[in-house]
Amino acid sequence: MSSFTAPQSYTAFQWDSPNTDLKKTEKPWKDPEQDEVVIKVLACGVCATDGNIRAGLGVPVNFPVVPGHEVVGDVVAVHPSVRDYKVGDRVGAPMQRNYCGECRHCRSGQLMGCDKLFTTLTGATHDGGYAQFARVPTNGVCHISKDIDPAEAAPLMCAGVTVFNALEQLKIRPGATVAIQGIGGLGHLAVQYSKAMGFRTVALSSSDRKRDLALKLGADIYIDESKQNAAEELQKLGGANAILTTSPSSKSIMPLLEGLAFEGKLMVVAVPHDEVQFNPGALLGRRLSIHGSFVGTNEDCARTVAFTVKHNIKIWVEKFSMSKVYEAFERRENAQFRAVVLPWE
Repeated sequence: MSSFTAPQSYTAFQWDSPNTDLKKTEKPWKDPEQDEVVIKVLACGVCATDGNIRAGLGVPVNFPVVPGHEVVGDVVAVHPSVRDYKVGDRVGAPMQRNYCGECRHCRSGQLMGCDKLFTTLTGATHDGGYAQFARVPTNGVCHISKDIDPAEAAPLMCAGVTVFNALEQLKIRPGATVAIQGIGGLGHLAVQYSKAMGFRTVALSSSDRKRDLALKLGADIYIDESKQNAAEELQKLGGANAILTTSPSSKSIMPLLEGLAFEGKLMVVAVPHDEVQFNPGALLGRRLSIHGSFVGTNEDCARTVAFTVKHNIKIWVEKFSMSKVYEAFERRENAQFRAVVLPWE
């Protein structure tokens, strides 16, 4: 790595404006600035959120922009101000970067509460990983093990850290009953994390199609919501201490409140596409609560990867060469379970 010579330019794919197609382009090389590193991108996951970014929805976007916020690669250039990373390090780069460091949340170490959290984002306000190289500040990267395939590590920068963080935030003890609704890009990881954390894990899905997969991933029980009332079935088990839902539909989420045990927690990690309607009185008798969680810091990402490697968690991905980035993007919502672009193939 010490013999690396920076190119004059490199290949990337970008959106020039909202709702346009990805366009192949050559980006000029830029040396890292204060507190930055340059990553040779080995893999970049294609997230459903990339579709919102293309439309300029949900988060700020600075067009033209190179998307991609599930980045894994090797450091090839480091600004002299950087002390924690060196050339040759394997790193990941999630969406979050550049916390303000001044608000009350930052000062108390709660970076995900930063008042300016969503003002600077890799793959949205700044170029991301649909490219051969990416320039990122060090508070937007994390060390990761070289014992994990970069293509499998990439989804952990968003899908993985989202559900891992959410399960940790539930603060429940091993042996508790945890239900996971939705066995897709987030859910197939959540089932495995839940089991590895020592919870009795119940998988909920809208058909019987993923039963064998869910049980193979570690689920103790499978409930087919098309044939069974999930809340009733959970109550037969004594009620769920927590339900983590990856569903984007509030119509499928809110009935699950009836499946919670006393002081049970409903954790929402996907943005519903419809209005949430429920009777708040449903929370009172059993002291139920509804929580939300979204991605995590670079340190959270590092812990997610370490836990994944330690417990041999399987990440299901479909790999695409850079020349097939258009196909990878179109597969973002129905890949099994994550489309991943490999910029050097």
